[in-house]
Amino acid sequence: MYDFHCHTTLSDGGMLPIELIRRMAVLGYSTVAISDHVDATNLHHVIDSVSRLKPSASLFGVNLFCGVEITHVPPEEIPGIARQAKELGADLVLVHGETTVEPVAGGTNEAAVRAPDVDILVHPGLISHEDASIAAENDIYLEITSRNGHNRTNGHLVKVARDTGCRMLVQSDAHEPRDLLDSTAKWLVARGAGLTEEEAERVLAPDPDLIRRFSRL
Repeated sequence: MYDFHCHTTLSDGGMLPIELIRRMAVLGYSTVAISDHVDATNLHHVIDSVSRLKPSASLFGVNLFCGVEITHVPPEEIPGIARQAKELGADLVLVHGETTVEPVAGGTNEAAVRAPDVDILVHPGLISHEDASIAAENDIYLEITSRNGHNRTNGHLVKVARDTGCRMLVQSDAHEPRDLLDSTAKWLVARGAGLTEEEAERVLAPDPDLIRRFSRL
């Protein structure tokens, strides 16, 4: 199993990074990214800290990637912060999309899907067909989330992603141990969002193209 959207005490999560990794290993995850919230003030610290944890994660059988979730920054700054994150050593960049339960600035989804260094747009709310089409063209993944509140628009996301050919991921956006998903819970999130059984099996399998993309950085 995979999850590229997990939070720790490096931002607003309740688990130490190594505790998160251990719990994920016990649940059967082999591929995990810690992607804590960042803006210009903590970008360097988060990337440096997660990168230091990779050897420990491997001892628990987890392939750890260093991610960041660019959160609540002005849309105009997203491309620059994403580029800086990759230059500092981040393996992947997530952008906190226009969820309906937080006051995310309008234009964030569009800025994210147009940014060359963004990999995943998470909980993008009522994303437009236009923005989803750009995401598909730029090979940016859209997230089906289990997180309470953010998951209200999962059905809309699945429909728009189907219409536009976007690739999707099912992720936990975990902040606490109770947020982590076992294999049954991930399946239910996928099916509950409206994916067919065939679609769910495809989306829940780790995408080799995505893993190779992160591994090359």
